Amino acid sequence: MVADVTFFFNDWEAVWRVLFIALTGYVTLLVLLRAAGQRTLAQMSSVDFIITVTIGSAFGRVLTAREVALIEVVAAFGALVALQRIVAWIWGRSPGLRAYVTSPPAVLYRSGETFDTVLRRKGLRLDDLRTAARQEGFGSLDDVEVIMLESNGSFSVLPAVEPGAPSTLGSDDETGA
Repeated sequence: MVADVTFFFNDWEAVWRVLFIALTGYVTLLVLLRAAGQRTLAQMSSVDFIITVTIGSAFGRVLTAREVALIEVVAAFGALVALQRIVAWIWGRSPGLRAYVTSPPAVLYRSGETFDTVLRRKGLRLDDLRTAARQEGFGSLDDVEVIMLESNGSFSVLPAVEPGAPSTLGSDDETGA
């Protein structure tokens, strides 16, 4: 048996429900994320990404599903934001968890040498390094001292420095050497 499906318009009650849920859910989410702190909104780690996608999925579901009550989604939002805060708290106090979940920064290029093994392991190519250099205003890799893949997935491109100048590179950065 074919269900009765309305493609364009069913009734105003459904439209008003979606508008109300969207507005209320958006404001609730805004308040919860603001209360959760800037870490939730900063460049995301894999844990932050999972929480963000899950919150987005829950928000999308409540907009269109009549069988899901607004209070259920607000509870889900609160639980997910609280979980993110708990993980962030543990993360800050547990080097073991931090090392397990995040990749350390990786040196991909240094002083004219490309670390192909690291590039392959990170799923990158030489073209990605050239693109990162161009985006930072460098016309050539010859003008670059170091290109790093940071823990959050962004690139850091450092220009050549004077000999003896202090370095921002840590001793624990992964390299191909």
